[in-house]
Amino acid sequence: MTIKEIAKLAGVSISTVSKIVNKKDENINSETRNRVLKIVKEYNYTPYGTVKITSEAKTFTLGILLKFASNVPQFLNGVISLAQQNGYSILLYDSDNSATIELKNITSLCKYNVDGVIWEPVSQKSLEYDRYFREQGIEVCRINDRKDPSSYFINFSQMGYEATELLIQKGHTKLGCLTKQSSTRSEMFLEGFKKCLFDHGLPYHDSMNLPSEGTDWYNGLLSHIPTGILSSHYASALSLMKHLNKIQFHVPRDLSLISLQEYTNESLTYPDISNIRIPYFEFGAFVCERLIRKCEKKECPDTPFSMLCSLENTAGISIPFSTQADRIIVVGSINIDVTLNVDELPASGRTVSTNKHSLIPGGKGANQAVGAAKLGKAVSLIGKVGNDYDSTIVYSCMQDNHIDIQGIRRDPYSETGKAYIHVQNDGENMITILTGANQALRPSDILCYEKLFTSASYCLLQTEIPEDTVEAAARLARSRGVQNILKPAAMNRISDSLMELVDIFVPNKKEAELLCPSVSDIEGKAEEFFKRGAKTVIITLGHSGCYMKAPEFTGYIPAADFTPIDTTGAADAFISALASYLSFGYPIAKAAKIATYAAGFCVSRQGVIPALIDKNSLETYIKRIEPDILQNDTFL
Repeated sequence: MTIKEIAKLAGVSISTVSKIVNKKDENINSETRNRVLKIVKEYNYTPYGTVKITSEAKTFTLGILLKFASNVPQFLNGVISLAQQNGYSILLYDSDNSATIELKNITSLCKYNVDGVIWEPVSQKSLEYDRYFREQGIEVCRINDRKDPSSYFINFSQMGYEATELLIQKGHTKLGCLTKQSSTRSEMFLEGFKKCLFDHGLPYHDSMNLPSEGTDWYNGLLSHIPTGILSSHYASALSLMKHLNKIQFHVPRDLSLISLQEYTNESLTYPDISNIRIPYFEFGAFVCERLIRKCEKKECPDTPFSMLCSLENTAGISIPFSTQADRIIVVGSINIDVTLNVDELPASGRTVSTNKHSLIPGGKGANQAVGAAKLGKAVSLIGKVGNDYDSTIVYSCMQDNHIDIQGIRRDPYSETGKAYIHVQNDGENMITILTGANQALRPSDILCYEKLFTSASYCLLQTEIPEDTVEAAARLARSRGVQNILKPAAMNRISDSLMELVDIFVPNKKEAELLCPSVSDIEGKAEEFFKRGAKTVIITLGHSGCYMKAPEFTGYIPAADFTPIDTTGAADAFISALASYLSFGYPIAKAAKIATYAAGFCVSRQGVIPALIDKNSLETYIKRIEPDILQNDTFL
């Protein structure tokens, strides 16, 4: 094919063809230029002797210069596909992340006089090499440099945002972002993760960034923190799956998992991971199309690469474990406990001194929540704290103990509640409560978290918050088939409407006397509470154990043998263990006996939350003392 034949096919002069193929076509209209170039490409015309300056002639060859060419096969496929459709050949160069190799590759591309180059600079310093391309009149499209406004890149930040939103829409609030160090993709993905959390009013903290190179964060998985993970790299997600299999965790029941995926080969896809395919092929085609437009002097839109990225399968996504699991909900008081150790409890007209004190989160709601969480239960706590530094201590403590804190809200007009606790040497105590934000917990606050009750087993209630709020929580729990356990505190009467909603009523001896002063004996008081609507009554008796009246068992259960140091949290430890072991399927008398051991451990140590026992330690101890009660059959 000669230039004369090309001119004849295009219906133009030989001079016009010569100007176009030698890039001297500034004054030729675009329609003529496009028609000639189309014929030149179709017939593979190469201007030999007719072109005076062959170094300036079109070669219909494009160069691709990448940091690591082996990492992006789909991107290359996209470039090659689009190039072939438009009659261009491809020269591929790999810089191997080396500036020296990169410069050699650039000089080679200039030698071969390519029409244009798709260039991924090794570093910002590499941009000074752009002058070599300019001197040769070679068009360039740079990629993967976010700092360069003219560079094209895949918006991994948007992908991170959209992936995070998918889990938030499923109800996840405890999320993790699995990233790789020194990865631009991971950096952008994490940015999108953070922005999505912010837009949905969820706090971000550094512990949410899960490095794939480390394993320290694996321990939190056993407590279902986080409940959902997003991974910027599929290989990292596969490594995580191996660990989950070792600890008998299942996706998505125990953990929802979404990962970006580089591949399209089904044999490389793990069925339990929900994946979002990275549009490398489409990105390659997009950049190549833009480069060809530049080479052929066509209008080139100044718009970034954008593509809607959809979830390719939903196998790895479910509602949070705490929502689908047999969770325990605690609605109650949250305080800062100021504990003072004294030789004698204060009396009227006397001053007592102390040289030992502690300041830790407490309150019956917080205590019971931590107690159940330590025993292996998924726990949600609903309560209020103040707009002060103490509230930060509370949030931190609850997170450390793996409590779902979405139901804890700050009240801007109150301070966090406080309990001033005097503890005598024999463990007896006297408590003064500053209610603070606890009094601001209203029925409307409970209804906001209706979804938490959907699949819970027990709702633990105490009366250190307004009684109408307690009743609203009990009524909501009853409507969802959740059993209510009520601990009456700081009250001398209880409404019949609330008693009718109580499944298990757990006063101590003094509280029972205040609420039922007309009956003298413990059995009679339990019978009276039973008549007033409680389905089961357990009156705790300190070192004497407890008395239970239930449809399946009535009688005394002795206390476990522990030396008391601080009895402040005995009831909270008892109730949290009772609810936990009932939800594990134990009959109520056995669950109560196990609960006496949990209470015994608590009173044998100082404080409440630090003294609450974990499941493994509790059961290991019981197996040595009374192994039969851990056998899950009818209590004898």
